[in-house]
Amino acid sequence: MNITLQVWRQEGPDKEGKFQTYKADGISADMSFLEMLDYVNEKLIKNNERPIEFESDCREGICGTCGCMINGQAHGPLIGVTTCQLHMRSFKEGDTIVIEPFRAKAFPIIKDLVVARSALDQIMASGGYISVNSGPQPDGNAILIGKDIADKAMDAAACIGCGACVAACPNASAALFTSAKIAQLAYLPQGQVEAERRVVNMIETHDKLGFGNCSNIGECHAVCPKTISIQHIAIMRREYAKAIMKYEPEVKRSEGAI
Repeated sequence: MNITLQVWRQEGPDKEGKFQTYKADGISADMSFLEMLDYVNEKLIKNNERPIEFESDCREGICGTCGCMINGQAHGPLIGVTTCQLHMRSFKEGDTIVIEPFRAKAFPIIKDLVVARSALDQIMASGGYISVNSGPQPDGNAILIGKDIADKAMDAAACIGCGACVAACPNASAALFTSAKIAQLAYLPQGQVEAERRVVNMIETHDKLGFGNCSNIGECHAVCPKTISIQHIAIMRREYAKAIMKYEPEVKRSEGAI
């Protein structure tokens, strides 16, 4: 398979970036997308050219580090698939593939296709956990949880924090990510002690980091490699409304909160 790549090249966060064109000849249809980039990079290195910088780790669709925009779509053309799980058989002979980084104010470009997604970690650090301040808790296995509730919590917990929802959203909102991390604990009894503070802190952190507001377009769900449901956003808003009513006027309502 012979294809043409148009790849965003940017040497650093303060450098000008531009698309560069590369010919990728002799590509196997059985290669993963990242293996194809490895193949192209080997040729660039042999020609003493700077290889294309991109992120990857597990290459099994688990870690969420590999995301990039492929022909304008986060993670590429397939539904429920990460970039590392996308294979070249999804493209045709002679195709031109445009590859660029996730673009969002909260995701500054580091180099080429690599962006800093630490803003998602900051949202998690602001409340996406059960802390020791929640008091003594019984053993988790001693609390009976219905299968329906457990399944909903696990569906929310499936989010791998790849940032595709942010890149796909016209508002660069991380509402799907944030709501999934809130909902996975909101469903469970262990998460109830700190529920109000959790949702307020996480939403306020989301807004302070420069993520946009959710306007229910639904593109986030469409590109999510784990098909996280936008119903979690409704749960997040319900939890936020409950927290605000409980803590007003102690807690000032975030302006434009998601």
